[in-house]
Amino acid sequence: MGGQHVEITVSRLKRRYNVEVELRAPKIPYRETIRGFADVHGRHKKQTGGHGQFGDCKIKMEPLERGKGFEFVNSIFGGAIPKQFIPAVEKGILEAAAKGYLAGYPVVDFKVTLYDGSYHEVDSSEMAFKIAGRKAFKLAMEQAKPALLEPIMKVEVQAPVEFAGDLMSDLNGRRGRITGMDTKGSTQIIRAQVPMAEMLTYQNDLTSITQGRASYTMEFSHYDFVPQAQAEKIIAAYKAAAAGVAEEEE
Repeated sequence: MGGQHVEITVSRLKRRYNVEVELRAPKIPYRETIRGFADVHGRHKKQTGGHGQFGDCKIKMEPLERGKGFEFVNSIFGGAIPKQFIPAVEKGILEAAAKGYLAGYPVVDFKVTLYDGSYHEVDSSEMAFKIAGRKAFKLAMEQAKPALLEPIMKVEVQAPVEFAGDLMSDLNGRRGRITGMDTKGSTQIIRAQVPMAEMLTYQNDLTSITQGRASYTMEFSHYDFVPQAQAEKIIAAYKAAAAGVAEEEE
């Protein structure tokens, strides 16, 4: 839906239902992942009056192929960590991964192997091992070369042949990659893969380039790494927003 369509819809909502609508830019569903490996020791120990808290785990982290999600392997032998506490370690890792590490986006496509640890017969609990798992995850992310992923869209544009050059130039300027072209009569069909973040204003720009004589379709294709320059901006914006929230809470 282009900007003009949105404005018309908002106007109708206000006129018919007296509803005030606040428009915001769409949020891009970025993800985080890792490029490297890590071997870390997560330990949670807290002593207060009465029983304390103790959880201790050692994990290895490695990247998975894009789209594989998350894999957890329990390689504990000999009772270093009692079986009832193993799921708590995994839960702590998953909870931390859901909150992200670089910019608050879920961490995906990584494998964790739990291979050692220790426990206390009195002070160990599911909560203690969940916290230990969370700490281990954060330490592992420091080592494992974290990176941002962005959604890449499969785009198909149909327009009069005379606009083909301008359209391809525009798509290239959006960090797009042309994947194919066809001609049907006087219509040029251009296929490309373009980051979603670069397509937010495409409807209006396409109308401007072709005087309203083109159409396009777009669907999700896959995730790929965000270029370093863009990643730094995204991370900086996240940190600035987080700092602003922290100041408001003080």
